[in-house]
Amino acid sequence: MSSLPRPALAVIGGSGFYDFFDNDATHVEVDTPYGAPSAPVAIGEVDGRAVAFLPRHGKQHEFAPHTLPYRANLWALRSLGVRRVFAPCAVGSLRADWGPGTVAVPDQLVDRTSGRPQTYFDGGGIHVSFADPYCDDLRAAAVRAAGPKADTVKSSGGELRVEDSGTMVVVQGPRFSTRAESRWFAGQGWDLVNMTGHPEAVLARELEMCYAAIALVTDLDAGLEEGDGVHAVDVFAEFEKNLGPFKELLRRAVAAVDGTETCERCQVNAGISLPFELP
Repeated sequence: MSSLPRPALAVIGGSGFYDFFDNDATHVEVDTPYGAPSAPVAIGEVDGRAVAFLPRHGKQHEFAPHTLPYRANLWALRSLGVRRVFAPCAVGSLRADWGPGTVAVPDQLVDRTSGRPQTYFDGGGIHVSFADPYCDDLRAAAVRAAGPKADTVKSSGGELRVEDSGTMVVVQGPRFSTRAESRWFAGQGWDLVNMTGHPEAVLARELEMCYAAIALVTDLDAGLEEGDGVHAVDVFAEFEKNLGPFKELLRRAVAAVDGTETCERCQVNAGISLPFELP
């Protein structure tokens, strides 16, 4: 393990995003106080940088959103040296003008989950700042990755439109929303619906890792269209169709990151006595 490069950057792949490196990668099994992560962590190279990759749901999609070992995943990445995390994910759109193929770099999050372990701090009166849940530096890098106009990314696989804001509501899953729930979310002014963005984002903040979600729209949520509603098979098919350009966007985002250390704003534990040392 000591001979491995220490990856300061990581990508956590979502549904349908189970590998990242075109060339050979080293797979590392990591033990944590919270058990094993979703899969061994792959360490490879992107644009000359050592990068870690972890498939959020496991290599064979073994984990549902509500059973994911979120704490083990983030702890494992931090222990390998990671300080900055891109978190691509599949989302439903709550806006008719953000259809499938849209990529959003959200700036806000709403938690509608329940029963998920969502903190490393079970005592001690520690309360992290989370008003702005995503790292501005990483969000800016993701938007720059789309190109000079920051509105599209092109590749042989197609073209994705990139939006540089958005509020993502995270639901418990594994079921999709009812039409009434979907219309309620949209009525609040929220833009995207997802099942895994929380507690992942807050756990990264507690471990003082910069974190940004990059959301690929796979469907219009149930409240925006008629018919039978959202079906998993269609979501996976849409994600697969856009996976090539989406991976290219992630590679460009990694290359666009300035620096490899946690930014000052994401160092939220300064001056606080923690009950344990960060890995």
